Amino acid sequence: MSRTLVVWCADWPVAAALGEAGLPRHLPAAVFAQNRVQAYNQAAREFGIKRGMRRRDAQSRCPEIQVLAADEARDARVFEEVLVRLEELRPGVMPLRPGLVALRSPARFYGGEAEAGAAIAECVVGLGIWDVRIGIADELFTAEQAARSAGLQETYAVPSDGGSTAFLRALPVHVLEDANAVSLLQRLGLTTLGGLADLPGADVKARFGAQAAWVRQVIHGEGARPVTGRTPPPELTTEVAFEPPLDSAEAVCFSARQAAEGFVKGLATRQEVCTEVRIEVAMEDVTDSVRTWAHPRWFSSVDLIDRLHWQLAGVVAGGAVTEVRFVPEVAVSEAVHADGLWGGTNERVDRGIARVQGLLGHEAVVAPVLQGGRTPRDRQAYVPWGDRPSTLRDRALPWPGSIPPPAPARVLAEPWPAEVCDQAGRQVLVLPRGGVSADPARYRPSAGQPWQRVASWAGPWPVTEAWWEPGGGRRVARFQLVGVDGRAWLATFDTDHWLTEASYD
Repeated sequence: MSRTLVVWCADWPVAAALGEAGLPRHLPAAVFAQNRVQAYNQAAREFGIKRGMRRRDAQSRCPEIQVLAADEARDARVFEEVLVRLEELRPGVMPLRPGLVALRSPARFYGGEAEAGAAIAECVVGLGIWDVRIGIADELFTAEQAARSAGLQETYAVPSDGGSTAFLRALPVHVLEDANAVSLLQRLGLTTLGGLADLPGADVKARFGAQAAWVRQVIHGEGARPVTGRTPPPELTTEVAFEPPLDSAEAVCFSARQAAEGFVKGLATRQEVCTEVRIEVAMEDVTDSVRTWAHPRWFSSVDLIDRLHWQLAGVVAGGAVTEVRFVPEVAVSEAVHADGLWGGTNERVDRGIARVQGLLGHEAVVAPVLQGGRTPRDRQAYVPWGDRPSTLRDRALPWPGSIPPPAPARVLAEPWPAEVCDQAGRQVLVLPRGGVSADPARYRPSAGQPWQRVASWAGPWPVTEAWWEPGGGRRVARFQLVGVDGRAWLATFDTDHWLTEASYD
């Protein structure tokens, strides 16, 4: 029976992020999600970096650590290159997750399991991925654990005659993916999978869950998962060659129109649309032009030709175009961008904004989005037009010290110096324990505006920012003030002075 081979690229999110950023892979680096370590490489591990550690704690241990954002789409996109290369050696790969892939062992072709593992490791290392480990066993779960037990660029082959059971029984229980089951097993004194295997099957499923029960079955030689090869994605790239080469942008766009329509139609047959496309223009005697374009909804054939024309307008004159290629970078289901019951966005507006973006640069045109934060300014974020935000702070978190709703309608680009006084004309102060020296009676939003009597006020909402910094950080307290003229303001007491941060409608 064919054995299963698993390829594990350790710390894959870090390797993918470093590779896409063009950074050396030997640098200490970690991927952060919500300011906590999600993954880290061996160089960072030597400094004591651990999963779940806060960003400031990680940087205090290793100031030179590379801070990388979590991006599951990037991890899968970069791993696609590994899958393609492995399919050249052994068709029928089965990706488990980015960084982990299984296939039927090609030991007979290479003359042995060690030789097959060495050939596959050499293939992956050729892509610049050094930390690769190979595991071979009778079934998938055992092969995955064998890969995690292998050394750097080495192959761990579990013997086929009863070796899987002995190998699995010796593994610690933390190899289970269910954290609750692991915690319960450890509290009961069961530290290895052998202790789990000795328990009655019905009791394991009722007490520890389905995943632990399935692992128990695998140890007893049951419940093995077969390796099912993936269906390679269709080739959606569309290209058109020009013979002889064309030196006019209008002629190139006219000749590429049919290719653009075929590109969109090919995606439509799979019920998908393209939201990010890479246009490659090959030219004679001039460096090829390659540019990635994003769309707030999805690209039609007219949109593709517009982007091609704008891209050609920015190419240095003097070269004739020999080929144009449309490469889909991001393709999603068309249901995601389907029009609502009363129609969608204005396409003329989308094309106009994209035209400005093509003239000024991708980062020059941005759209505001909301994210989590304590202050109105922190809750604002700007992303390039057409891009999908991926690194925003979670708005559902509690954010202690934040002001209650409603949110202010206008957030000042630069806070105004303000003044808040009591009935006696003295400045209102915020005391160390969070109280106020007196009730606010008069308020001036800025030096150029008249004084207003305070009709009502709420607060303070104190918060200490960056308290871990030398000097104790910055302690501020925010107030909502309403003047007798009906205008409402968000005022901040910062150490010893007042600022106006925002206004309410």
